[in-house]
Amino acid sequence: MVVVISKLTVKPEKKQELLAAARELIAATREEAGCISYSLLDDPFENDRCVFVEEWTDKGALEQHFTTPHIAKWRQQSKELLAAKSDLSVYQADKITM
Repeated sequence: MVVVISKLTVKPEKKQELLAAARELIAATREEAGCISYSLLDDPFENDRCVFVEEWTDKGALEQHFTTPHIAKWRQQSKELLAAKSDLSVYQADKITM
């Protein structure tokens, strides 16, 4: 499994607009083959922060995600809503049963 953490720095006055725009992205992404989970978390302590938390079956599914029309649309929409580039980290995770 591949886990992605993408930290966003949002223009505070644009946060609600960003959250609204993300709804379409989230719905479309959750329908993709290989998507296990895909969520956007709103930081309740920092008005300019949100975090995408994603789980994918494998790196190929994630790479395919980056080529979808809804990601292209999101990148265009979010340009005016973000104060900085996203900080994206990708992790390889193994499921461990304890």
